Order: sequence, then C-alpha cells, then structure tokens
Amino acid sequence: MYLLIVKDGLLTRYIGPYLTTSLAADDVQRALSSCSNRATWQIHALEKPGSRASFIDKSQGLEEDFLKAS
Repeated sequence: MYLLIVKDGLLTRYIGPYLTTSLAADDVQRALSSCSNRATWQIHALEKPGSRASFIDKSQGLEEDFLKAS
C-alpha cells in the first residue's frame, strides 16, 4: 500500500491509500491542480503492522547478546 504525500507550504496532504505506485503517480496531477507551483510530492510505502514487532524482537535479541558478552 502506498500514500501520496503533497507538501505545499505549511500544508501537508495525505492522499490514498493506493495499491501500486503507478496508481499513486496517476493521481499526482489531480492532487497538484489545487496546489501552488512550489508544491512538492512523494509516494510513501506503508509498512505492514507486523514489521514493527519484528524490529522489537530483533532489538531484544541484540540486547540479550550484549548482556551475555559482558
């Protein structure tokens, strides 16, 4: 899943979600039509909910290895 993020001055708009980057890219012109000429955009990939838990598990494993080594 992907989000289209448009930044225009102090305003940030989050548009989506999209299934593919090409679908998000197809929507860029529509999103920019209501923004100033200085607006920037990016396509951001959303993480799966389980990926954060795996990061915590990995960091706990590193902590245990560090404690064993000392």
